[in-house]
Amino acid sequence: MSGLPAVGAAPAPPIRTAAIVNLGCKVNQAEMESAARQLRERGVGLADGGAHGSADLVVVNTCTVTAEADAKSRHAVRRARRLNPDAEIVVTGCSVQVGAGSFVDADPAAHLIDNRHKDALIEELDRLIGERGAGRNGLPGTALVGGALPTLSGVEIEGIVDGRASVERTRAFIKVQDGCSFFCTYCIIPAARGPERSLSPEIVLTDVRRALRAGHREIVLTGINIGTYDGGWSERGFRGSHVRSALTLAGLVRRILHETDVERIRISSIEPQHLDDELLDAWVDGAPRTLPHVHLPLQSGDDGVLRRMGRRYDSADYARVVARVRSAIPGVAIHGDVIVGFPTEDEAAWRRSIGFIRSIGFAGIHAFRYSARPGTAAVRMAGSVDEPMKKSRAAELLALAAEARASRARASVGATADVLFESRLGDGHWLGHAADYVPVAAPAPSATDGAPSLENVIGRVAIESVDHGAPERAIGRIVAMSPPPVVSATEGSSR
Repeated sequence: MSGLPAVGAAPAPPIRTAAIVNLGCKVNQAEMESAARQLRERGVGLADGGAHGSADLVVVNTCTVTAEADAKSRHAVRRARRLNPDAEIVVTGCSVQVGAGSFVDADPAAHLIDNRHKDALIEELDRLIGERGAGRNGLPGTALVGGALPTLSGVEIEGIVDGRASVERTRAFIKVQDGCSFFCTYCIIPAARGPERSLSPEIVLTDVRRALRAGHREIVLTGINIGTYDGGWSERGFRGSHVRSALTLAGLVRRILHETDVERIRISSIEPQHLDDELLDAWVDGAPRTLPHVHLPLQSGDDGVLRRMGRRYDSADYARVVARVRSAIPGVAIHGDVIVGFPTEDEAAWRRSIGFIRSIGFAGIHAFRYSARPGTAAVRMAGSVDEPMKKSRAAELLALAAEARASRARASVGATADVLFESRLGDGHWLGHAADYVPVAAPAPSATDGAPSLENVIGRVAIESVDHGAPERAIGRIVAMSPPPVVSATEGSSR
């Protein structure tokens, strides 16, 4: 479509509703949640992903972790334009960074914001809202906007999500860091995101307070390589280590706990070598607000594969970190990521890897089949693993992951758990997550006017059994409830 209005065309209507389409990881989700909160503050309501053509503005946050992710990103832009032909469409994220030209082809009228300038997203949205509010005619031609937002690393992505609005009512993802200089051989993210850089603690605290005002009861700190958080300045040492920093991640956690009323806090994913004693001490001191749940990417349990991946630890290092965490945080749930079928992962390496994974006793495992990404070192490696073998190993790992989740749920029977309820199931039970991230379902307490909504309620739940139809889910009885905070009309009007 043309970027110029027809002669005599009617003024474009003001921007009153916006839709967010988010693809990929939790850092992407954090970026879009932050943008959504700020759009609400500007009086713009949030539509349901623009699925019904109801949005005046659509923001598409793209992903480039695989070639499939790039294709889905382009499809999302075309779909947004098809469903919202008169909308302003802003496209940002990793896929724009590595291949902006393909989005010019997908929608010549879209506004493109690459990752290096993503912090200017809000300024660009303000400009569009102001111009449409003044009755500006037509749409501009495509321009690569100089300015930026914050996005996460490749392998933590559980799946590409197309058309999903990234705004939850209970849990807020807060981005604190962007970029990575580790250059793992399978990962394109350093090219897409650039080197490490951290948001200042003042910016992070502002976003946390905004999330709390919006009613969120739990925040998840996230970043591309969150363990490199330095408060905005650091003196670098060997292989990117920090000799001195303006503020460490542990210091940021302590400031959030001291300066806000956040009830629950998690870290989405942190490299094992970054989980140091300072951070562990901050986590222990912050309990029970700091939750007993740690996500440590592993990627492989075989040392040879880890070396070829360019990871900065071996299996013994990883096991020592896990032991330290378990010693410091009673009852902690440790989750990990594993990539199967990396080049040179022969049968012997796979058996060593799966044996090590079993020995760790994970509470949860995210399993990924290796996918060659052009522009990464791994695509030039010999010893590729064929697809049937990748599928077979992934199936074995997924079975182990399912048993790990079920075992964790069984272990919770007889205990009590503080559960943040999120949604209602078809059988009337309410579902949420305990502090250790075990899914828990419970019926609402009886009430004279019917079952009340438990969304965003924190309930003390006596765990009585597991769900036979979903063995990773615990079933319990609510014995006490903490209602959600009162949300101001401004914050809650667009929910």
